[in-house]
Amino acid sequence: MNDQQNGLELSRIGLGCGHMSNVNEDVKGAGIAAIHAAFESGINHLNTADFYGAGRSEMTIAEALKGYKRDEYYISLKFGALNTLDGSLYGLDVSPHHVKNYLAHSLKRLNLDYIDLYQPARIDLGIPVEETIGAISELVQAGYVKQIGISQVDAETLRRAHATHPISLAEIEYSLFNRSMEKEILPTARELGIGVVAFGAVAHGLLAGSWTEERIRKSKGGYIPLFFEGNIEKNVSLAKKLGAIAARKQMTLSQLAFAWLLSKGEDIIPLIGTVSPTHLQEAVRSLDIHLTEDDVREIEEAIPEHEIAGASFPNMQFRNGKTVRG
Repeated sequence: MNDQQNGLELSRIGLGCGHMSNVNEDVKGAGIAAIHAAFESGINHLNTADFYGAGRSEMTIAEALKGYKRDEYYISLKFGALNTLDGSLYGLDVSPHHVKNYLAHSLKRLNLDYIDLYQPARIDLGIPVEETIGAISELVQAGYVKQIGISQVDAETLRRAHATHPISLAEIEYSLFNRSMEKEILPTARELGIGVVAFGAVAHGLLAGSWTEERIRKSKGGYIPLFFEGNIEKNVSLAKKLGAIAARKQMTLSQLAFAWLLSKGEDIIPLIGTVSPTHLQEAVRSLDIHLTEDDVREIEEAIPEHEIAGASFPNMQFRNGKTVRG
C-alpha cells in the first residue's frame, strides 16, 4: 500500500507499539530493539497512541528513531482515550477543540514535525464524527498531519468520516476469532478505497503458542470476553484445532494467523504487537507463506463463528466522554 504523501510503500505488516510503555529501562530497551529489528526486517509502519503508557510509548519510539531519515518510516497515531494515574482508561475526549492540544504534545514527545496518520481512538456518539475529522483536517492543511485514519467504527460512520475528509486507513480488530468486519466494514472500506489496519491478529494470545491447563487457569478473567470463565476452555479447544493444521503445514500457529490475514487482500495490514524478536520474526516469515483457497476454507471451517465463545474485544462506546456500553 502506498503512502500518497511521500511515496513510501507501506510494509505488509505493521509494528504495534502498545507494549512499549517504558515502565522500566528493560522494557524501554526491548522496545527500541524491536523497532530497529522491524526496520531491518522491512517493516516501516509503527502504530501507537498517545495514551499507551500515558505517552511513554511515543517517547520510546522517539529514541528508537534517532539516526533514521524521516521519509524511511510511517507513524500512525491514535488519540483521545483518557488515562488514570494507575494507567487504566476511564473515558474518551475527541472534542474538536482539544485535537490540536493532543497533537502538540505528541509531536514534542516523538520529536517530529508531523504525523503520517492521525486518528481518534474511538468516536464519541455525542460529537458528530464530521466535527472531529474536520478538526484533524485543519491540521492536515497546516502540514502537521499527512493523512487521517479512524478506528473501531461502523460502516455508516466510516462513510460520514470519509465524506468529511478522505480516510486513508481504518484500524479495526480482525482475526480468526473476530471476522465481524467482513460483513459491512470491509466491503465499505474497499468501495471507498480505504485500507484496513488489522489489530488483534492472534486474538489476544489465543493464537500464540501452546495452551496448558495452567496457562488456561491463569488467563481466565480480565476484560476480554474470550477469556471469561466458561469461554476460554471452548476457545482454546478451537485454537488447538488450528494448531493441528499449522503443524501439518509446518508453520507456527501465529504464522498461520498472520498468513490467513495476509491472504484476505493487499489492502489489509496486520499489526504485530510485540517487543520480542522471536515473535517479530515469526510474523515476518508469514509473508513467505502462500495459502490456497482450499487452505483458507479449511482454516475458517476449523473455527466456525457460531462456536466462538464470547466477544473478542469489548464493544466500548462513548457519549460525551463517558462509557455507555462495554
